[in-house]
Amino acid sequence: MAGRRARTGRGWDAGPPRAGDANGAPRPRRGRRGRPEEAADPEVAAPPRDEAEVAREICLRQLAIRPRTRAELAGALAKRGISDEVSAEVLDRYDEVGLIDDAAFARAWVSSRHAGRGLARRALANELRQRGVDRDVAQEALGELDESTEAETARALVERKLRTARGEPDAVFRRLVGMLARKGYPPGVAIRAVKDALAAQSAEAAEFAEQIDADALADAETDMDRDSRATE
Repeated sequence: MAGRRARTGRGWDAGPPRAGDANGAPRPRRGRRGRPEEAADPEVAAPPRDEAEVAREICLRQLAIRPRTRAELAGALAKRGISDEVSAEVLDRYDEVGLIDDAAFARAWVSSRHAGRGLARRALANELRQRGVDRDVAQEALGELDESTEAETARALVERKLRTARGEPDAVFRRLVGMLARKGYPPGVAIRAVKDALAAQSAEAAEFAEQIDADALADAETDMDRDSRATE
């Protein structure tokens, strides 16, 4: 019929046939600059990377964030499937060149966490243990934090909290002793720090503080703490 498009073997003809080569085969697709795009060969795979190289990259990324202990790096390598043999080889080399130094890490950790968070030796020892620092290495670092410094820090923490503390003296006393205990302070240090700070705050607080037998209360708290540890 007039006015209708001719039907071809390809169905309703929507336009001119796609250009091809002399034999009628479709021409290769071209990239942005007119160059033929090469089809990816699924059989060609990237060569496997050296395991030691991968291990070194993992360690360097970890160390770029913050200093790490040897145990922390070993754990990161194990999670990525690095063999124990390659892990030990890479970490030994990092030990030799000073990229891993657990003693220096422990000293810096104790100094930073005590100054920044007010943590006492007990809490710091627990954190170092969690990061795989050897017990003797940790004890040496903790030895640089003496008892007088620890007591001064406890008192400073209490005085800062007292500025915004609300409630009866006995309730404030319990909260502040609990705060220091969570930061690792021994019962005797915590109780004396709170008692002294309360005594200097107000007449009411000083009257309450006078009734506190710090030594007896500290002994009782120490016994309770020892019993709870024995049952863990």
